Amino acid sequence: MRKIEIGSYYKHFKGNIYKVIDIVYDCESKGDELEKVVIYEAQYDDKKRWARKYNDFASLVDKDKYPNVKQKYRFQKIKSVNKC
Repeated sequence: MRKIEIGSYYKHFKGNIYKVIDIVYDCESKGDELEKVVIYEAQYDDKKRWARKYNDFASLVDKDKYPNVKQKYRFQKIKSVNKC
């Protein structure tokens, strides 16, 4: 599984940029292992914060559903964000 880094910026395959704020655990996890959840903040408009299961955040783009997308991952880490 890919490592998602707190404080890093990621580009969603549809184009928007997000900053990972934290990685937390879902209290409703079933079984022996706690499920991780990524908390991330939009870097546009009103900077809403979102939560998504870690495995979903780190997943590959569904190429059957989105065959023309060039990005490999649903959220691809980027080096920097232009704040202009």
